[in-house]
Amino acid sequence: MFCFDIQDSLADIVEALVWILHCKSEAIVGMAVNVVVKLVSSNSSMMQLYLTDLINPLSSLLCSNNLEVATSCATALNMVLSNLSVKREKQVWEIVKEAKTLIQIIRIIREFPGGTQPIENFQEMVSLLYTILWRWPPSRYFVWKDTILIKVLEDSRIKSHLSTKVAVLKLYSALALCNKVAKELLGNGEAILTMMVSCMDVSEPLAVRIEGFRLAQHLVADEQRCIKMTSLCSGPLIKAIIGGMRVWRLGSGKGVNDLVSLLDEACRLALITRWPGEHHNHFWEQGIDKVLLDLLLENFDKQALEHPLTPQARISIAQQGLDTNFLIALRPYIWEIFGWLAVHCRKDFRPSADRNELYIDMLITCACLSFVEAICKGCQISENDDTSRSESSSRAVLVMMHSSSTYIASKVRLILSGVLEIKGNECLKRLLYLLDYGSSANNFGSANIPKTVVELVCLICYSGLPEFQKNVTRGDGIRTLVTSIRRCLRNEVCTSRRSFALHFYHNVFYERTCCWMTAEEWEGKDALLFYSLWGLAELVQHSSDIDHSHIKSNLIKTVQEVLDNVSAPGPRWLAANILSYFGVYGFPNKHDKGFGRALEDKEHTDLQLLFANGESVSVHKIILAVRCPSLLPPEQFPQSAETTDNFLVKDVPRKCCPMLQKEVRLSARVDQQALLKLLDYVYFGYVEAGEDLARKLKTLAKSCNMQPLFLMLCRKIPKWGTPIPSSDFTDALGPLGFQFADIILEAEETEKMPWACSFCSLLVPHMHAHKFILQSRCKYLQALFLSGMQESHSQSIKVPVSWEALIKLVRLIYSRKLPDPPFGCLWDNMDTKERLYELKPYVEVYWLAEFWILEDVQEACFTTIISCLDSDRQLALEVMKLAAGFSLWKLAEVAADYMAPIYHKLRDSGVLEQLDELLIELVRDASVRLSQGSGGFSG
Repeated sequence: MFCFDIQDSLADIVEALVWILHCKSEAIVGMAVNVVVKLVSSNSSMMQLYLTDLINPLSSLLCSNNLEVATSCATALNMVLSNLSVKREKQVWEIVKEAKTLIQIIRIIREFPGGTQPIENFQEMVSLLYTILWRWPPSRYFVWKDTILIKVLEDSRIKSHLSTKVAVLKLYSALALCNKVAKELLGNGEAILTMMVSCMDVSEPLAVRIEGFRLAQHLVADEQRCIKMTSLCSGPLIKAIIGGMRVWRLGSGKGVNDLVSLLDEACRLALITRWPGEHHNHFWEQGIDKVLLDLLLENFDKQALEHPLTPQARISIAQQGLDTNFLIALRPYIWEIFGWLAVHCRKDFRPSADRNELYIDMLITCACLSFVEAICKGCQISENDDTSRSESSSRAVLVMMHSSSTYIASKVRLILSGVLEIKGNECLKRLLYLLDYGSSANNFGSANIPKTVVELVCLICYSGLPEFQKNVTRGDGIRTLVTSIRRCLRNEVCTSRRSFALHFYHNVFYERTCCWMTAEEWEGKDALLFYSLWGLAELVQHSSDIDHSHIKSNLIKTVQEVLDNVSAPGPRWLAANILSYFGVYGFPNKHDKGFGRALEDKEHTDLQLLFANGESVSVHKIILAVRCPSLLPPEQFPQSAETTDNFLVKDVPRKCCPMLQKEVRLSARVDQQALLKLLDYVYFGYVEAGEDLARKLKTLAKSCNMQPLFLMLCRKIPKWGTPIPSSDFTDALGPLGFQFADIILEAEETEKMPWACSFCSLLVPHMHAHKFILQSRCKYLQALFLSGMQESHSQSIKVPVSWEALIKLVRLIYSRKLPDPPFGCLWDNMDTKERLYELKPYVEVYWLAEFWILEDVQEACFTTIISCLDSDRQLALEVMKLAAGFSLWKLAEVAADYMAPIYHKLRDSGVLEQLDELLIELVRDASVRLSQGSGGFSG
């Protein structure tokens, strides 16, 4: 009955509270704030409709001279913002901005040193600021750029007591959710890292250590930041991680929940093992093998010391230990960490002592037993935790079997064979049945994908054991996997590992980050596609009966579709590996034909390779410099007194001299056919060769250090994380390609700007480029250079765009990728003028792309411009004027659609008067269409 009365009266209660708070009467405000706290804490779901009404009055009281009132308001406002539903965040952020809540909080915190505020007031303000930073990304960079505030926070962390230190660490963690802030924090050098590592030390209270680990996770969330951090403090960082993972053994008498929380955070941070680097050596030196085993098996040392362990005894002890379910929630982390350590091991890695060998053997044994358990569970895997454990253990076995370390790869095969000795065939039979059952049309769907992925991983592991390979390849395995791949390509299903490997991805950090534009994961977004390709690669390797039938044709066609339509490196490598069994080596792609046709074009070649029989082939030095520098004569990379450490040549004359064609006589030992095939790969990106020629090509590829081609000719699945050979020629715009440049592209001088070229004395903004690359990727320039007109022989071309636009255009031509404008916090903290400055070059390139016949460039620029208008309707006005100046009427019309929702506001304020009548008419028409429900952008 009480809840019914409260619900019926809630609107009246909130209205009364808002009125009291606006009155600012100190006698009753304190009581009103307490009521707000009680209402929100006890009736958060019912209060959702009214939370927004309380933000403005509470914000206005944060600066109250009555510190008790100010502190209570901070507490209440924090509770209001913390209990907001996600769907109301956008609306509330506008209220927070309008109330200048963030500015008030910052001012109060800045005044804390030397002031009269009690520490409780400071802590509540910091906690409130943390909540805002956590929920609203646009606040982060704004706060970070306030250097006085950051100095106050740092001083407070050093001088204050425990609760303040924890609050400040949480604030740093929230700031580091912004990729740009995190990079700048790391860029500031060792100060922040020293503070972070000291907070993770065993001497600190658990609460401080937990926040220290969380801050570290946020700072080291991608490979580049991991490299930066470990280059500065790898040893102390790994020591702190190992200390956190040992806390269970050392933490007797302490709160179990706190210890588990610390363990969880330490294990999350230990996932930096997924990236290669010096920190791997530190993990081994700090005894990571013993630490992981301690988290898997209780009291293993005691059992191991009693008597020497035979292989069967190890299996028995491992099975008993796993059955106790000791710290079972941590097992996915353990397998993930151990798997990545195996992936990035050196080829010559061996345990440093017999004891370490025993620990590694036991870890591998436990993983193999978990692998068998995953198969036995089969269809019974239903809970996310079960899936996560099964997937992580079986995946660990798989990556260990493909480890660079000869020791680990051979040891896991030996132990897995021993574990499967008794019921291996029975498990395999069950596995093949489950895969066939799961791939049938009736059972194929997203709900079953995690189980199918686990089964595929197990099948791939079986393929690596010679005694099971015959049974694995028997039946319709290839046909089943090809069908699975085709379904993935048709987007019938797409399930990323993130959706079921919860230990790895299920973290609010991934949901709250901003300013990230990270590279795609190596395995891609579709786990089923990745492991289906890996399974197919294994089956093709061990099958000898793939004849010229329909299955072979369908297989090759399907794999080619992967290369044409999938961008992730892992699936592309696996597809290329499969094609290598059919005489195709490389990455053929219908969307990128490379520079193949240029091999027949003698016009811009500048190097002749002469064979011993007198025949020759003409090539382009710039292509070889980027793709295969081993084929260039040594003198093409001079190290003279005129060349600085940065290869900045200052005495090159303004006129860029064309390169004279040079002849290089090849040794008689160079096989002509093999070299011509190598050039095919360099220019086309792939090569076709029979077995005999492939053997000769393999020798040549190795001597030329063409590692990707060599891997494919060896038919080896590459090490996890190996990048795809790039078609990006951006490096040719720097010192590497300058000596081969034969054309200068001059930008318009839009305003006086200081200018100095790293390579020459020309004083106008310009770029040194290569006719061959420009004409290969731009039809207009191809026609110009081949026209025979005066411009075709000129050493420079004036490009009618600004310097900023020229950079983007040329980089796009060389890399096939349009540089991105600022985004995230950086964009959010720009005013309209600054945003227009960033966007103008894209409008210029969009305009020029029409004349230069660059349809893809036009589309990319248009998409980029429109995406920026989404976040700023006022910007649409300026873009419309700019578009009209270039006669880009399609863009002007779209800008008008964005202005339509605020047409009346713009008209009444007089803003539209600065537009031509034609543009005003465009906006008016867009407004009419919007009101009639047939156009405009009303979001």
